[in-house]
Amino acid sequence: MSVNPKLEQWTRRQTLRGAGGTAALLATAPLSACYDPRATARQTSRSLAIPPLERGSTIGGERRFDLTLQKGEKAFGGAGTRLSPTVGINAPYLGPTLELRRGEKVRFNVRNKLDESATLHWHGFELPAAADGGPHQLIRPGELWTPAFEVRQRASLYWYHSHMHRRTGPQVYAWLAAPIYVRDEEEDRLDLPNEYGVDDIPLVVQDRIVEDNGSLIYPAGMHARMMGVSGERIFVNGTPDPVFEATTGLLRLRLLNASNARFYNFFLDGDKPMEVIASDGGLLDRPQRMRSVSLAPGERAQLLVNLSDGSPVRLRASSPGNGMGMMGGMGGMMDRSRTGASGGDFTILDILPTSGSTKMRRIPAMLAKLQAPDPALAVRTRRFTLNMGMGMMGRFTINGEEMDMRVINENVPVNQWEIWEIGNTSMMAHPFHIHNVQFRIIDRNGRQPPPTEAGFKDTVVVSPSERVRLLLRFEKYTDPDLPYMYHCHILEHEDAGMMGQFVVTK
Repeated sequence: MSVNPKLEQWTRRQTLRGAGGTAALLATAPLSACYDPRATARQTSRSLAIPPLERGSTIGGERRFDLTLQKGEKAFGGAGTRLSPTVGINAPYLGPTLELRRGEKVRFNVRNKLDESATLHWHGFELPAAADGGPHQLIRPGELWTPAFEVRQRASLYWYHSHMHRRTGPQVYAWLAAPIYVRDEEEDRLDLPNEYGVDDIPLVVQDRIVEDNGSLIYPAGMHARMMGVSGERIFVNGTPDPVFEATTGLLRLRLLNASNARFYNFFLDGDKPMEVIASDGGLLDRPQRMRSVSLAPGERAQLLVNLSDGSPVRLRASSPGNGMGMMGGMGGMMDRSRTGASGGDFTILDILPTSGSTKMRRIPAMLAKLQAPDPALAVRTRRFTLNMGMGMMGRFTINGEEMDMRVINENVPVNQWEIWEIGNTSMMAHPFHIHNVQFRIIDRNGRQPPPTEAGFKDTVVVSPSERVRLLLRFEKYTDPDLPYMYHCHILEHEDAGMMGQFVVTK
């Protein structure tokens, strides 16, 4: 661990110029959220909003996107109820789905029209540290940030969201987040549903606290700090109680848990099976027929749902309590009965097949060639221990240290295979996210991961008293000064200090 003098200078400038300039947008204040870009006369307030698909424009061999961080407002209780402030990307809240292709070069022109500083992190991407969008890539009000990088990711669902130091929780809660689709030739060769908004549907799942007057509240206080902020009402792509009219016999659902702290166990009513085909970083080797799939904040999964019998389908989720004696976190979630327990039981999406949606397409038996992770490749092991104290003064730490913007916690050589062993000595489960890499899970307490975790991941749940081993390497980009992050993706824990920094060097 070392203090980086350049980071110390940067942090001092940020404190003087950025931190105190504007009143906090959301702390203990009402908020707001979403819109439907496909609105037609047939649709109602319950029709699932599909974020507009943004492919950018090709200029000088680069695919370019113009993105604006902007303020908005919405009445969450419907007409006649109180308007709440929101933030979004090219929209009053949330933002467009960006479509990228593996191997192309992309550039983003990100302008901040908010009254406070923000960042925009490309979650799940391998890219230069200067383009990562973490807390060091601050975009102040009125400023333009222009990151550029090559898309090295496998085809999958990724996302982009605020990563502002100690403000990630309230800014993401205010809807500063949106999906990213990456396409590639390997997936193109498969006969999978891929018509955006028709048979290939992004589902950005978020929970919010809704007041009686229809406004949203981001709470402060010890409970929010300790447990993370969880709401009692679910919004999918910003839509409450959504309904989707399906016109095809096979539907691909791309699930993103974009909630601040809530864990979900997704399942279909009637115990119907679904085919899980992808995790965070791309396709699994083959479809996995499952009755449920669990996602912590930051995690993603892709499901295929069979609608060929023409019957309505309801996607639901239970939400187990997380820690402090409540169900022991996420251990064994794949097999846990779906009672909802203390955390709640929610309807996520009602799917209504139309008369023309009875034709069923064949699901490929094999999806991707994935070799099993080989721990023998690793030349060293790094160990990380997650812990948290009790009460308002309790510390949120990794290896006993709170996040310090001036301190580099780890120095990692480029292109070196390593094992990162993540342990959890707290009473809560923590989703552990590592920037700039897609890793493989070797084992959990010595046991192989379940099939749905056997692919590429960038976020992994570590339950109380659990040790999870990851195999990874940072293949390309180096920077001796600018760091990447590793952190808990319960956003209030990240903001409270459960985050560290590493540089990748030659």
